[in-house]
Amino acid sequence: MTSALRDIVKAYDVRGLVATQLTPQVAYALGVAVVEELGLIGKPFVVGHDMRPSSPELARALEAGAAEAGAHPMPIGLCSTDMVYFASGHFDAAAAMITASHNPAEYNGIKFAKAGAKGVSLNTGLSGIRDRAIAYLEDNPEPTFSLDDPHSNDVLGDYVSYLRSLVALENIRPLKVVVDAANGMGGFTVPAVFGEGAGFAALPLDVTEMYFELDGTFPNHEANPLEPKNIVDLQKAVVEHGADIGIAFDGDADRCFVVDEKGDPVSPSVIGALVAKREITRVREQLGEDSTTVLHNLICSNVVKETIEAEGATAVRTSVGHSLIKDEMARTNAVFGAEHSAHYYFRDFYGADSGMLAAMHVLAELGHSDLPLSAIGAEYSPYVQSGEINTRVADTQATVQAVADAFSTKGDVDRLDGLSVIGRETGAEMWWFNVRASNTEPLLRLNVEAATKERLDSLTAEVLAIISAG
Repeated sequence: MTSALRDIVKAYDVRGLVATQLTPQVAYALGVAVVEELGLIGKPFVVGHDMRPSSPELARALEAGAAEAGAHPMPIGLCSTDMVYFASGHFDAAAAMITASHNPAEYNGIKFAKAGAKGVSLNTGLSGIRDRAIAYLEDNPEPTFSLDDPHSNDVLGDYVSYLRSLVALENIRPLKVVVDAANGMGGFTVPAVFGEGAGFAALPLDVTEMYFELDGTFPNHEANPLEPKNIVDLQKAVVEHGADIGIAFDGDADRCFVVDEKGDPVSPSVIGALVAKREITRVREQLGEDSTTVLHNLICSNVVKETIEAEGATAVRTSVGHSLIKDEMARTNAVFGAEHSAHYYFRDFYGADSGMLAAMHVLAELGHSDLPLSAIGAEYSPYVQSGEINTRVADTQATVQAVADAFSTKGDVDRLDGLSVIGRETGAEMWWFNVRASNTEPLLRLNVEAATKERLDSLTAEVLAIISAG
């Protein structure tokens, strides 16, 4: 089991096979370890879980280990990941979410947060949690413990109330909305936030539900809307129902993806730019903040940076990575942060990401506009992007260096996260690309953007030729 821990503790969370890697015994050891590493003796520790068949047992084991080490577990039961972040911020308590997000059913995982929903990565506590859990299992290779089913603390109502206080949807025009929950936790949270499921007043939203039955075996499609094949059903349904918008959530509902009224996907960068503008305007008008910072990771479209700066705010470019961005949110006091992977971070949501809050912003923008979503999206789509292109290579470092050598005089080079080359041209000649190595596989990930399709295609082919030769 100790070797399994070395394999399943990733850069930002724990993720592994249930039967052989992330067992209840391993979860128990991680519960002991997180209390020791984060200094939680005598303190509350929030634990929530998703709908996977293995999740309740893993949650009970984690809670048992934490209790044994001296913490006071605060189970909140079935929830989305952003509900755990809400509870962590609301109660100012460290927290854990049992989920493997969009991974297949045979996987599960744990996302940790420090008190106040602050991030935990390998560099900020996760490596220590791993090492302490390994040491515990070396001394206690088969720990025994009770898996009592404790009384859960219900935070759903407080979560809904808080979200509705951040984005008002009561006075928007009526919208027809199709939501694909992919049998994940969106099926639990959407009826409460968008409807009357938690006892709140109805909103002017006519919601068509797709795959809302909670089922961690994902019988209809993978809970990963980033893959185009997984939003095909949503695209068809939006057109068939004459809906104004389609929204897809991933398995733990911390990411949302959007489809316009024509059934066309709306880029996460478009959503990032749109929400950034809304948040800059909100804090300026409601809070009187003249100086505002917004984060965007380096594979977001250039339009995100341009939108932030056009609104008079400071745009801060970041590496890709969940906990890293949460740390940057705190360091810069940024009001908002956008990742092209459809993670959206909000200062007023304890600096954490929430797919639901991002979706509410899009609904509010659409509901206060006479334009269809396709027209609104077009305002934030001046460029074309390749999407992420993955290539298996023998030596990632040598290949990246070969790309750097080939483009050393063609653009500005930086090494913030992998290799980025940014063209010196502007307007109709704008271009950039980023090449990053995978953390887990011998892959290079290429993202390219340009002002025209012709420039995009030629640049992509040029970079891929170098990568393929590596």
